[in-house]
Amino acid sequence: MTDTRTPLSPTPRSTLTRYRGRRDATDRAALDELLDAAMICHLGVLMHGAPVVLPTIYGRDGDTLYLHGSTGAGNLRAAATGDVSVTVTLVDGIVYARAAMHFSMNFRSAVIHGRPVELADPDARLHALRVIVEHAAPGAWDNVRPPTAKELAATTVLALDLTEASVKTRAGDPSDDAPDLASDTWAGVLPVRQIFGEPYSSADLTTGIAVPEHVRARFDSSVASG
Repeated sequence: MTDTRTPLSPTPRSTLTRYRGRRDATDRAALDELLDAAMICHLGVLMHGAPVVLPTIYGRDGDTLYLHGSTGAGNLRAAATGDVSVTVTLVDGIVYARAAMHFSMNFRSAVIHGRPVELADPDARLHALRVIVEHAAPGAWDNVRPPTAKELAATTVLALDLTEASVKTRAGDPSDDAPDLASDTWAGVLPVRQIFGEPYSSADLTTGIAVPEHVRARFDSSVASG
């Protein structure tokens, strides 16, 4: 199916200036795939005139990225009042070259720029929080207690449009210089992947409560793919 959405915005902030050949041809689809695969982003804001970058849980719904945190968090307060940058990176392999200058990593990365909107509507806030929870823990939202009014009042929820973004990847073998190809030094790629371990129950869990299917299924899928 053809992607008819607005292409990622080629603004001065989101235009790659080096290694442009590593930019995905299908930027919007590549951005979606990366955001859905990763679990942590890094939110960059200005606080007291200095840049601050902190790891943040997120969730994506269509062309919107949702972020959340405590109302007391300074970075969230700063994000709600100014421009931010959000970065996401997945490492797919360590690239071993014959020459030190050509060691690299196979990776997928994205940088998103924009000014988040703080959500005030209760339904929109709950939807965003559900998206965030389901991104990290698919199937969990419908099996747990929903947020109380007090918990919601203590939570800042932000929505960031995904239009102004850039995607950059590297894949494949090392890019050694022709004179080094005859070297007897090994060259290749050591793949990197994330897997889930065997789930274990909380020490204070009531006896007899089994690991739920949505958790078990994620572990089983990870084992099967690993």
